[in-house]
Amino acid sequence: MLTIFGKPDGKRFCDGFSRRSFLKIGGLAMGGMALPQILRAETAGGARPSSATSLNGSSHKGIIMVFLPGGPPHQDMWDLKTDAPREIRGEFTPIKTKVPGIEICELFPRIAGMMDKFVPIRSIVGARDAHYAYQCLTGRHKGDQAPQGGWPCFGSVLSKLHGPADRSVPPFVGLSPKMGHMPWADNGDPGFLGAAHTPFTPHSEGRADMVLNGVTLERLGDRKAVLGALDTFRRDADSTGVFEGLDAFNQQALGVLTSSKLLEALDLSKEDPKVIERYGKGSSNNKDDGGPRLTTNFLVARRLIQAGVRCVTLGFSRWDWHGGNFKQAREEMPLLDHAVASMVEDLERADMLDDVPIVVWGEFGRTPKINRDAGRDHWPQVSCALLAGGGMKTGQVIGSTNRLGEHAKDRPVHFQEVHATLYKCLGIDVDHTTIIDRAGRPQYLLDHNKYGAMKELVG
Repeated sequence: MLTIFGKPDGKRFCDGFSRRSFLKIGGLAMGGMALPQILRAETAGGARPSSATSLNGSSHKGIIMVFLPGGPPHQDMWDLKTDAPREIRGEFTPIKTKVPGIEICELFPRIAGMMDKFVPIRSIVGARDAHYAYQCLTGRHKGDQAPQGGWPCFGSVLSKLHGPADRSVPPFVGLSPKMGHMPWADNGDPGFLGAAHTPFTPHSEGRADMVLNGVTLERLGDRKAVLGALDTFRRDADSTGVFEGLDAFNQQALGVLTSSKLLEALDLSKEDPKVIERYGKGSSNNKDDGGPRLTTNFLVARRLIQAGVRCVTLGFSRWDWHGGNFKQAREEMPLLDHAVASMVEDLERADMLDDVPIVVWGEFGRTPKINRDAGRDHWPQVSCALLAGGGMKTGQVIGSTNRLGEHAKDRPVHFQEVHATLYKCLGIDVDHTTIIDRAGRPQYLLDHNKYGAMKELVG
C-alpha cells in the first residue's frame, strides 16, 4: 500500500510517527477501506464506466436528492388550505406562480416565479411514522423483507448500473453531516451491492485525505515506482495470483488523489461570491437534533454534478415542528426557496437541467390540526414532494388532498412511483432492470409490477 507523508498534528504513535503523518491512498471517508480495495470490489461487482465522457456539465446524467429531516408541513408549503377552519389552515397566504392556476406558500417567491421548472406533488402516500431518511433513499421501509445485506439506496444503484462518469470522481457523494438523530443523517446505504457503492462523504477527515500534504507529484511518482517494485517482488513470491491486476487499481487510486476535479468542486472559494450570495445565508450549526442550514450545500451539490458525480444526497436543517410551526417556517422556508431556486437556475444555465432530476421531500407530512403549541405533529397519511429537471414535464401539480389536508383525494403517489420516475429520467427501466444479490438471485429495483414511472411526468 502506498503511504504519503503529511503534516504532523502533535499526536504520535509509540514509534514516533504522528497520527496524521501518512495517508493510505483512498481512505477517503469510506469506512477505512483503501480506494484500491473499493475499486477492485467495484469491478468485481460489475460496475461499468458510463459512455458519458464530458465533465463540463453537459453530457452525463445525475440526480440530486434533498431530504428535509423531520417531515415538512405539506399544507404550509405546496398545498395551502385556505377554505379550512382556522385551526387547520394556518397563518400563510398562497401566492400565484408563473403557471396560471398553481399557487404555493408566500414564503417561496423565487420558486413561484419559475414554477414552469417545478412539479409539486401534493399526494405522497405510503409513509410510516418513523424518523428516518431510508424511505426517501430507497422507496422502501426499514424492517421490510429484504435480501441478505439489505436493499441498496438510489445512489448505490446508480453507481452499480452506470458506474463513474470519470474515474477520478466518485459516482455517489453524500453531503448530509452528523446530526443528533443519526437516521436523519443517512446519506444512503449500498445494501447487498456492497462497500464499492457506498457514498463518498467529504467531511473534514475524508477531505483531508484528498490533499497531498507536502508531497509533489514528482515525489509521488518516485514512491509509486518504489511501490511497483515491491509489488513485483510480492507477485513473484505469490503463486495464487492475488496481486494480479493490483497496478491498475492503484493507478485508479492515484488518479483520484492527484486529480483536482473533486477537490475543486468542494472548494467554494473558486465560486463567484455573487453566486454564493444567491443561494442564501444559512448556518453551519446543527438545528437541535437535526442538521445545519447549509444553503451552500445546494451549491456544492450542483458543482459536484458538474464535476461528474452521478448522485448527490443532502439533508437540510430540521423540520420536526411540534411547536412553533409558523415561526420556524418563516426561518426555514425562505432559505429553502433561495437554495433550491438557485440550484435549478444554475443547472439550466449550464444546459444540464434536463439531465439532472431533483427531488425535495421528507419522511412524512404533518397533522392538519394545529396543536396547542402552535405546531403540527406527525402525519404519515399524506405528504408532499417537489420535483424539477430530468426532462420531466414540469409546470404542473400532481395529486390533491381533501379540504382539510387529511388524505390524498386525487392521484395518490407512492414513494416508489417517484423513485421509478427518477430512474426513468436516468435511463433505467424498473420494469425490466434487475441487479444480482449476494445469493446470486436477480432483484428488481422496486416492487415489480406494482409501482411504475409516473406517466404524467415521463410518459
